[in-house]
Amino acid sequence: MTDPLIVGWAHTRFGKSEAPDTMALMAEVALPALDHAGIAPDAVDGIFTGVYNNGFQRQDFQGALVAMGSPDLAGVPFMRTENACATGSAALYAAADFIASGRGRVALVIGAEKMTAIPIADVGGVLLSASYVAEEGDTPGGFAGVFGRITDSYFQKNGDRSEELAMIAAKNHENGARNPYAHMQKAFDVAFCNTPSDKNPLVAGPLRRTDCSLVSDGAAAIVLAAPEVAETLSRAIRFRARAQVGDMLALSRRDPTEFAGAHRVWRKALDQAGLAITDLSLVETHDCFTTAEMIEYEAMGLAPRGQGWRVIREGTTRMDGALPVNPSGGLKSRGHPIGATGVSQHVMAAMQLMDDAGAMQVSGATLAGVFNMGGTAVANYCSILERQK
Repeated sequence: MTDPLIVGWAHTRFGKSEAPDTMALMAEVALPALDHAGIAPDAVDGIFTGVYNNGFQRQDFQGALVAMGSPDLAGVPFMRTENACATGSAALYAAADFIASGRGRVALVIGAEKMTAIPIADVGGVLLSASYVAEEGDTPGGFAGVFGRITDSYFQKNGDRSEELAMIAAKNHENGARNPYAHMQKAFDVAFCNTPSDKNPLVAGPLRRTDCSLVSDGAAAIVLAAPEVAETLSRAIRFRARAQVGDMLALSRRDPTEFAGAHRVWRKALDQAGLAITDLSLVETHDCFTTAEMIEYEAMGLAPRGQGWRVIREGTTRMDGALPVNPSGGLKSRGHPIGATGVSQHVMAAMQLMDDAGAMQVSGATLAGVFNMGGTAVANYCSILERQK
């Protein structure tokens, strides 16, 4: 089997969209992604849709909505994936397997979510379904409450690291201010992020609003093509590695401050690629909360367990550091429309490798890592991307 290549993409701006639903959001990226790739709709062999939904809107059967919004794609076989916050990467990997197996030569991958159509008070309950509801379903504060407890536990073991979390938030907001696709295109300094206030209240445990990703609408699309098709097109990004690792859903059955599945998937991907983490030019990682990014520093091998806070304090992951992390602003600033996130992360990385990232460009980027997780590091995906042409 030979992995396909990324040959085109499209991306809406994330935020509160006027699009009424995911059908409209997916229509904003489906044909533009194919046009970007230089591929006609009738050449698409499969459509892979990633939408979480689970209460964000009444309509489901999301895979069928692509052709409803883009009739040129009527008749193309389709499927829909769901893997919590890693739903988009699940769709991308399913499409890659589809082509690698020889069942098709071109696949269209779309991730989307419409989160703002329901009251904000209901969003936390919808997202809690990505936890083990039998034990965690009544957590005050919703999914933020789950991460609030993880943060408390991390602080108990490793000291209060609120200032380091604020440094991560400020870094990602500074980066997001340069991203035209970002939900929040505004920089905040460390002092603001580190000080609870009317504009930055405590949300859950020690987590402030600036520690939490945004409730967003949006869509992103990627076109994958078999190598023989990609040879005829103007751009090609290859998977130097792609890996997936699972972990136990219930936090009671593991150490929630370890992200063991994230650690394993990074080791697996780096081994596949024959690389060390320090060989990468940049990483787009899953900062649903600033605590997540800090623990992911440990999972990816930038620091020993319990010392991820040192990474941001030393400036390693800033744009001018040795390994820029989330040059797009991450989920924290770019936004986190659940089904779109994993696809969006891969688009952001591909733009960097094509030297097409504008004001957020990492100079000389040649290798990009992407980490996307569903739940609290339960469904873990890691890709290492490299420009082929």
